[in-house]
Amino acid sequence: MPEAAHLPEVLNRDVIVRISDLRKVYGHNEVLRGVSLDLHKGEVIVIFGRSGSGKSTLLRCVNFLEDPSGGTIEIAGQHLGGGHRTRAKRERIRRVRLFAGMVFQQFNLFPHMTAVENVMAGPLALSRGDRKAQAELTGTSMEKEAVRARAMDLLAEVGLADRAEEHPIRLSGGQQQRVAIARALAMQPEVMLFDEPTSALDPELTGEVLAVMKRLAIERHMPMLVVTHEMGFAREVADRMAFFHEGVILEQGPPAQIFGQSQNPETRQFLEAVL
Repeated sequence: MPEAAHLPEVLNRDVIVRISDLRKVYGHNEVLRGVSLDLHKGEVIVIFGRSGSGKSTLLRCVNFLEDPSGGTIEIAGQHLGGGHRTRAKRERIRRVRLFAGMVFQQFNLFPHMTAVENVMAGPLALSRGDRKAQAELTGTSMEKEAVRARAMDLLAEVGLADRAEEHPIRLSGGQQQRVAIARALAMQPEVMLFDEPTSALDPELTGEVLAVMKRLAIERHMPMLVVTHEMGFAREVADRMAFFHEGVILEQGPPAQIFGQSQNPETRQFLEAVL
């Protein structure tokens, strides 16, 4: 089983992710311009705004798929910023990625693996200390049996126990995204990052993915940073909303405030358009 990312020195504190003055520059394009945001235990923050405003870049920096150009991120007991990736820093980033599960717009499942094998691949690879399990799931060890049992439980949690032996090509987009959520949960994260998880789905498939996310928030009290345009989900599930505009957070607050009494004209203009 994977190394649990349970870090008491972090989880005993109210703030479990702290983003401070985060900046990201691509050439001459400053995508993030000093973003600061705290995520608390059990909290769901919905990040919304126009395309190109920096929302997805923020999540990619939190999970260190992108190196920040400035500022810091404190997560999983690690205080990290940009700069050269030394061996020690790569190990700290590995711990961050165990702590924070990420679900992308595209499902990125291994096409040659069944649904249950996709969910098993990460924990097996981690426990073996290499990537061998991502290419080859063989053997009958107790370890593999335990990982498979856990994977089946997670597929049941997302409503796909009956599709465990199907390959991704035989699953709908919504089903593939639910497998992707189960795969992220298999690494036992303490925080989930969702980067527009329904944007690649047909409207009729969006609800089944949002329902799984809602259960994670309500039943597991899973802290989440969610980039989405699904304002119904935000109104119902979010504890806080943060409106991104040109690389900064212009306004944040609980949904009732954002929807009913937003103070910033850019926020109001955006909501009028999407609602």
